[in-house]
Amino acid sequence: MKLSDNEEGKRVVNKTGKKIGMISKVEGHRAHVDPDPGIGDTIKSKLGWGDADEDTYPIDESDIESIDDDEVRLKR
Repeated sequence: MKLSDNEEGKRVVNKTGKKIGMISKVEGHRAHVDPDPGIGDTIKSKLGWGDADEDTYPIDESDIESIDDDEVRLKR
């Protein structure tokens, strides 16, 4: 799957569909996932104001099973 800035603000779910966080920033072939986003983080990501920091964890394109309008589903 190819990541783009359009994925910022989307929820991230595992293979079984359980929400594990929200994409706060996309940098190249890697997305940074905030595991516990607040409303402010969600709004900032939707506006493209997200950032990657020590409270996020990275996922690579190779970890992604699918991307749709609302969510990013991981392979595991």
